[in-house]
Amino acid sequence: MFGFEFFPPVLISVGALTGIIIAIVIAFMILALSFRLVTQTRCMVVERLGAYHKTLGVGVHFIIPLIDRVSRTVSLKEQVKDFEPQAVITRDNVTMQIDTVVFFTITDPKLYIYGTENPLMAIENISATTLRNIIGELDLDETLTSRDLINTRMRTTLDEATDPWGIKVTRVEVKNIIPPKDIRDSMEKQMRAEREKRQNILIAEGEKRSAILTAEGEAEALILRAEANKKQRILEAEGQASAIFKIKEAEALGIKLIKDAGADQAVLTLKSLEALALVANGQATKLVVPTNITDLASTVMMAAEFSRKEPSEKK
Repeated sequence: MFGFEFFPPVLISVGALTGIIIAIVIAFMILALSFRLVTQTRCMVVERLGAYHKTLGVGVHFIIPLIDRVSRTVSLKEQVKDFEPQAVITRDNVTMQIDTVVFFTITDPKLYIYGTENPLMAIENISATTLRNIIGELDLDETLTSRDLINTRMRTTLDEATDPWGIKVTRVEVKNIIPPKDIRDSMEKQMRAEREKRQNILIAEGEKRSAILTAEGEAEALILRAEANKKQRILEAEGQASAIFKIKEAEALGIKLIKDAGADQAVLTLKSLEALALVANGQATKLVVPTNITDLASTVMMAAEFSRKEPSEKK
C-alpha cells in the first residue's frame, strides 16, 4: 500500500513539468517567429489577415504571429532578363530572329507584388510586341544599323508600361539579330565584294601614288641634271673667258715688251709672217693673202742676210 500511495504524486509532477517545458518551447518558437531580419538590398512585404500591411526595410522587425505574414521577399538589386529570340518582320517583309536583354530594378515592392500576376512574363510579352512594332517600321538595312534607336525606343516603351508595376527599366540591349540564311548568304557576298573593291581601290591608289612619286623623282632628276649642266657650262665659259683674258693679256704684254724694246720694221714684218703661217695651218679652206706679200718676202730676205752678216762682222 505504501508503494501505491507514493507513486501517483510523482507522476503528476512530471506531467506538469513536461507541460510547462512544452509551453515554454512553444512560446520561444512563437517569439522567434515574431522577429524578422531583413538584409541589405532586400525588403519584405507583410500581410495582416490577408491584406497588405507594410513593407519591412533593412533591420530587425517584430510581427504578430498568426496574424501577420511575410508575403514575399523582394530583391532591390538590378536584375537581368534574357528573353528568347522573337520572330519579327521588317517593313520590306524580311523575317528575322531578334533576342533582347532587359535590365530592370524594383522600385516599389508593393506594386511589384500586387500589380500583375507574373511581372517577368508581362515584361517579356511587352518586349516582344514593342520589338515587333519598332522593327515593322524599319527595313532590313535600317534594322541592322539602328541598334541604338531600337534600344532607346524599347527602353522608353517598357519603362512607361512597367511603371504601374513598381519596375524601373534601366537598359534594353538587342543581343542578336539573325536574318534568314539566304539573306545572310547575300550579305556575305556583298561584304566579300566590298572587301575586294576596297582592296582594288587601295592597290590602284598605291600604284597611282607610286607613279606620281616616280614622275616627281624623274622631274627632280631632270631639274638637277639641268642645273648641273648649267653650272658646268657657266664654269666652262668662265674658264674660257679667263683663258682668253690671260692670252690677250699675255699678247698685250708681249706687244708692250716689243714696243719697249724698240723693234724695227723687219722684226714686225717677221712677226706678221709667223702669224700668217699659223693662219695657213688652220682648218679654213680659203686663205686671204695680203697685197704686200712681196714686200714682206723681201723684208724677210733682208732680215736673213742681216742675220748672216752679223756673225761674220763679229769675227
